[in-house]
Amino acid sequence: MKRAYILLAEGFECVEAMAPIDVLFRAGVSLVRVAVGESLDVRSSHGLVTLRCDVLLRDVDMGDGCALILPGGNPGYINLRSNELVCRSVFDYYQSGRLVAAICGAPTVLAAAGVASGSRITCHSSVIAEMGDYRYVGDSVVHEGNLITAAGAGISIDFALAIASRLVDPETLSRTRQGMEL
Repeated sequence: MKRAYILLAEGFECVEAMAPIDVLFRAGVSLVRVAVGESLDVRSSHGLVTLRCDVLLRDVDMGDGCALILPGGNPGYINLRSNELVCRSVFDYYQSGRLVAAICGAPTVLAAAGVASGSRITCHSSVIAEMGDYRYVGDSVVHEGNLITAAGAGISIDFALAIASRLVDPETLSRTRQGMEL
């Protein structure tokens, strides 16, 4: 079974985190919820949800994973990109050819980590100016090598399915989509 990690910082966007969690669970991917901070309980951006994570970032070895997922949300994406261990993990995953997936404001973490410079990306319109020399293309979901980026909350299911498409076989993906009435 493939293993992926989702990094959750205070202020994450609910749907941008829950869609990948739900879709990857349905697809049979082992997904570890990693809290970026001092508590396993992480609050969402609007305070609607407190998600209980499996492990703290400082306590986990993510070396066995094939994907690293970064939800956005404000200030969630700022908290992600401000964390040195998050940036180091993104760098390690990207440099080793493993999948890095970022949605909404979380593509700014790529820049903070110093990866994928010049790559085609998409992100939330509010952070385009922060993306430096990345090539913003404005699509809903963009695949570029071992990188997946997505624009925002409204396409969270598409983002989750894009991740699943890289981690499971086409038959499993088809069953997952059918089970979700897609």
